[in-house]
Amino acid sequence: MDKLKVGVIGLGSISSVHIEGYRKNPKVELYAFCDINEQRVKSAGEQYGVTRLYTDVDQMLAALPELDAVSVCTWNSMHAPCTIAALNAGKHVLCEKPMAISAQEARAMKKAAEENGKLLMVGFVRRFGNDCRILRDFIDSGYFGDIYYAKATYLRRCGNPGGWFGDKSRAGGGPLIDLGVHVIDLVRYLLGNPKPVSVYGATFQRLGARSNIKGRSGYFSAEKSERDINDVEDLAAAMIRFENQAVLSVEVSFSLNIKKDEGKIELFGTKAGAKLDPELELYSEINDYMADIQLAAPTALDFNGLFENEIDHFVDCITEGKECISPAANGVEIMKILDAIYESARTGHEVVLD
Repeated sequence: MDKLKVGVIGLGSISSVHIEGYRKNPKVELYAFCDINEQRVKSAGEQYGVTRLYTDVDQMLAALPELDAVSVCTWNSMHAPCTIAALNAGKHVLCEKPMAISAQEARAMKKAAEENGKLLMVGFVRRFGNDCRILRDFIDSGYFGDIYYAKATYLRRCGNPGGWFGDKSRAGGGPLIDLGVHVIDLVRYLLGNPKPVSVYGATFQRLGARSNIKGRSGYFSAEKSERDINDVEDLAAAMIRFENQAVLSVEVSFSLNIKKDEGKIELFGTKAGAKLDPELELYSEINDYMADIQLAAPTALDFNGLFENEIDHFVDCITEGKECISPAANGVEIMKILDAIYESARTGHEVVLD
């Protein structure tokens, strides 16, 4: 069988894990790169031995009818235009999260995939983690009983990446759309993808990018500069209610006066509860005694192979017809939630979803 010819659109930081995932997959030929930065696309081509290099998406799609699929790794505002163009050109698409910068754009992307009969998969990479797999194993066995409440936090003390991440016109928002999308989707996936019915949210823009802080470390945009725009929120908090009556509380930040960064998931069921922080702990009753349980096996999220799992699944969905576990329909639902949180924060009122 001929190898799947794959292109990567957008060669910023996140593209590297897509590229490495494709390089390790024996079913794939890394076929083309596209980025608006000419020097960046040339450098990537030299690094990975790719010779089909473009600075215009439409030119690449027109020039390479043999291209089978693409990863869209651009800034958020270009997810929809690049994805729709690729789908209309007959390519399968793996689009990085968030799916778009609005539910309206996400619906248009899903429609384009359906009209062209092509796969559109959303890069909800936490679905492919070992920690998610272990939690799903417990959930599917009924260990937790009815999970009726969940909490998710993704808090950075001083972690605005700069570059396009702070520019609302390109990012669509701040930590909510960048970090919150991960944990909101993970919890919803663990709960069986229930339909969201209402949202109450609040956002704050009080601390800024904190570019004055000395000795900063962490993740930075590939194009960070001293003159970066920063018009996105620092902190977002929300309560999301689902049709099965379960409720999710979310807190996410780029900048917040806390002691240290936090990233945890908590689930509360009628039989047991759990906390992932980063190792998994279980809370239940044994012989009528309260019991805290920690598994002997490693349960913290292992980033080694995480994106490869996602890439391999995308390839298998195309080549073997596997059912996609991260389809466009799920991306649309997450965008509806994000839209509603921002709208609730703007108006100060609950938003009821259709």
